[in-house]
Formats: sequence, C-alpha cells, structure tokens
Amino acid sequence: MTLYTDLVCPFCGCLCDDIAVEVKDGEIHEVRNACELGYSKIAGHHTRYRAPMIRENGKLKEVSYEEAIEKSAEILASSKRVLYYGWSNTTCEAQKIGVHLAELTGGVIDNTTSVCHGPSVIAIHNVGYPGTTLGQVKNRANLIIYWGCNPLSAHPRHLSRYTTYPRGFFRQKGYEQRYLVVVDVRETDTAKMANKFIKIEPNSDYSVINALRAILRGHEDIIPSEVGGVPKEELVKLVERMKNAEFGALFFGLGLTMTRGRYKNIENAIKLVEDLNRYTKFTLTPMRGHYNVTGFNIVCAWETGYPFAVDFSRGYPCYNPGETTAVDVLLKGDLDALFVMGSDPAANFPKEVLKKMAEIPVILVDPFPNATSAFADVIIPSAINGVEAEGTAYRMDSVPIRLRKFLDTEFLSDEEIMRRIYESVERRMKG
Repeated sequence: MTLYTDLVCPFCGCLCDDIAVEVKDGEIHEVRNACELGYSKIAGHHTRYRAPMIRENGKLKEVSYEEAIEKSAEILASSKRVLYYGWSNTTCEAQKIGVHLAELTGGVIDNTTSVCHGPSVIAIHNVGYPGTTLGQVKNRANLIIYWGCNPLSAHPRHLSRYTTYPRGFFRQKGYEQRYLVVVDVRETDTAKMANKFIKIEPNSDYSVINALRAILRGHEDIIPSEVGGVPKEELVKLVERMKNAEFGALFFGLGLTMTRGRYKNIENAIKLVEDLNRYTKFTLTPMRGHYNVTGFNIVCAWETGYPFAVDFSRGYPCYNPGETTAVDVLLKGDLDALFVMGSDPAANFPKEVLKKMAEIPVILVDPFPNATSAFADVIIPSAINGVEAEGTAYRMDSVPIRLRKFLDTEFLSDEEIMRRIYESVERRMKG
C-alpha cells in the first residue's frame, strides 16, 4: 500500500491541495480529505471509454490512438472554419497547444467562460479587479459575503478550507471571529448556515448594489423604504458591517453574472468594493466552476491578448463576445467542424445550437462519456489530469498549482493528444 499526500483535486476551482490517496496494485483504495464531488472523480466512480472510436455508417467502432488522431487531423486540416470549445477541464499545457491549433487552422477558440463568468471577465476589462488570494481571505477576513452562489453545493470545501471555518494567522478562533452573509434569491444550503441571510428579488442585484453604494457615500436619504425586496434598514446595517470589517471578502457566482444586468452587475459590485476600500480592506473574487477555467483565460490572454472567444479567421486574433462566442458562431451555421476538449456542450447548449452541431463533424477529447458523445464522429479518451497525468491549473484566485500524477494508465494525456493532433494538422497543411 502506497500513500500519496498533498495531491490536488481536479474537480472545481478550489483546487484543494491537501488530498491523500492510498494506492495498492495500481488501484485506488482510499481517498482522504476530498469532498463528495472530488472523491467521486478521483476514485473513478464513472464509466470510462475503453479505446478511441470513430463513427462509421452511424455507429462508433474502436480504433487505435493513431487512427483517431489522424482522422481528427484530416477533419481539422480540411475545414475552413472550426470551433475549438471546452478547455476548462484540462491543463494549461494542453490549452496552449489548443490556442496554437486554432491559429494554425484559422478557427475560433472559446471555453466555458462564455456561458458562465464571461460577464465577470468583461467587467474586469472595464473597471479593474480588486482581487486577492484565498490564503489572504483565510488568514485575515472577518466578514465573508457570498452573493448569488451556493458553495456548499458547487464548491463544498470552500467554506471549510478558505473562508468561514479555518483558523487563519489573524483568525486563530476560526468561525468565532468571522461573520457570514449570504445574498440570494432563495434560501440555499449555504444561506441556512449564514449569520445573516438577505433574500432579494430575482433580477434586482444591480438595484440592491446601487443602494448599498449610495448609503456608503452618505446618501441614505434618497433610498426608498425597500429595494429589491430588502428593507432599507437591512441595507443600512449591511453597509455598517462592511465599513467596520477589518477585512472583507465578497464572493459572487452565476446568480450575479447571469441575471438582468450581466456584466454591469459585476462592474457595480467591483465599484462597491472599491468604495469600501476607502474605509477598510475589501476584496472580490468570482466563484469559478471547473478546475482550470481560470487557467484558460490566462493562457489565452498571454497567447492572444484576449481571455476567451478568440477568432483567428482573419489571420490575427479578433475578440467580440456575442459574435465570436461558441453559441453565437454555432447558431450562424458557418462552421464546418467542432472540436471539444473536456466539456459537454450538448448537455447545456440551446436546442437550436444542438441542431447545428448535428450537421457538422464533432471531435471529442474527454476521459468520460457524456451527452456530446452522441454527436461525436471521433472520440479520443484521455487520462484524468491530477490522477493519471500531470500539468498546471489555475485556482479561482488565479494562483497556479501543479497537478501531480500518481497512477499509471494506458490513456494518453490531453497534452500529448493535442501535440500529436497539432503536428499532424501542421504536416497536412504544409503539404
């Protein structure tokens, strides 16, 4: 029995790096410290592909890696406009090759940011980002605010590891020295644990944040008796608590990015945090979902200058969310191939988009079967990063963390698959 310690969980944006795994005879016997979501992924409680597959006459048949990679390269090299989508569940090393492949073929590359925290990225472009690391929050924060998110369901260890319960350098008593506020449209599991739950009306986030900013700037008299379903007195108390915090941290989720206002909600929240920094230290962090969705934004930005939704069809990178984002380019119907890396667009894209997907060749690289498998013409199974392959991922606070390998496998890593596809496409396009 071999015990591997200080491993990184490759599930959500928390990237918990205190995981311990017992391995015997090449099999996992026990996973320690992981939440139920991370445990399930690491322990392998999922169906796996046995081998690469190519669809012939409507049926998938097993082939070798070489055949699947060459078939993928043939599709990509002969296509005039390809969408490369996903990338949030793979390593930065694979993402970098993906960006280069999109440039080589004159395609469009986008990741799941465009359907989740895209408004957050756009807002950060416009007004900046008063962020911090999760370590700073753990050690210093005595006021935690979760707005439009439910970490107990989506990021189960976020409270216990980074924000509310852990003992920090300046918070030796942990929970006893912290105050938890949850703002949401319904009483979630996280809200039930909060010191204060503020229930707001759907689509009223912008108005409520505006009211908080007005009160903070001394214009309490112009605020009506109720804003977004919240009594004025509650808003005044919240502002006083935020002003008097020694260190405050605001975390927000899709309840803020995907409601009325979109990126304007995030801009307003950022400006609220900036206003609060006139009185105390306050920070803001988006609750990123997939374990390396942040990493793609960073890799794409350093390679192209833009964080997602980049179009290379003109020979240089173009960026225009709403035009170059995945759903929009698919709806136009001018794509002739779709390459999906570590994602499942068929499970959450609109029905009209799925109709377009069914009309073009689809290449899927993923360790596990999913809804997109039904659309795929080529399926290439890959090793599980952080379990069977190593690489780099960025935590939700933009801190890079190295994923370690502790199991051997016959599957190729995402990076190796991308490298082979890129080399084959390059060879075909040159001649």
